[in-house]
Amino acid sequence: MERGAEPWRPPVAAPDLARALRSCLGRFATGVCVITFDAQDGPRGLTLNSFTSVSVDPPLVLISIARTARSHDVLVDRSFCVNVLGAEQQSLAQCFAGGPPQSIAWVQRPDLAPRLPGVLAHLACRPYRAYDGGDHTLFLGEVVDFDYRSGDALGYHAGGYTHIGEPALGVEHLL
Repeated sequence: MERGAEPWRPPVAAPDLARALRSCLGRFATGVCVITFDAQDGPRGLTLNSFTSVSVDPPLVLISIARTARSHDVLVDRSFCVNVLGAEQQSLAQCFAGGPPQSIAWVQRPDLAPRLPGVLAHLACRPYRAYDGGDHTLFLGEVVDFDYRSGDALGYHAGGYTHIGEPALGVEHLL
């Protein structure tokens, strides 16, 4: 932007700005995961699509949790597990997003956060750092255990679930 030029303003009224921004950001297709952790009343989880890899050395991942989420304060300084959902696991995503409850056969492991069975991938993390992210907190976790399987992924795009097909050749050969 040139010096002295008017700053860019979105073409929406202020009350509609948050909704318009969410719609714009929703055009970025993502995978879907459930973050699981131990709480005082037992294993819990929440569905989110704000997850990303950060570093391989040390092995770090990031999750972004709304400060208004019921689980936000529970996650502070707590181990968690990122459960990447397969395309066939939409009902799990809905369950942990406040939808119909399901009976969960948790995989419990000593010294690690509980995880979900049969997911496409899981990454068990211990707390590494937390950062202010406006109306969210950015939690970095150090990966201490992980595993994955082949299969199609559950995705989220423009406010709805979608299917992300596994390519014939992945990027594993590049690593």
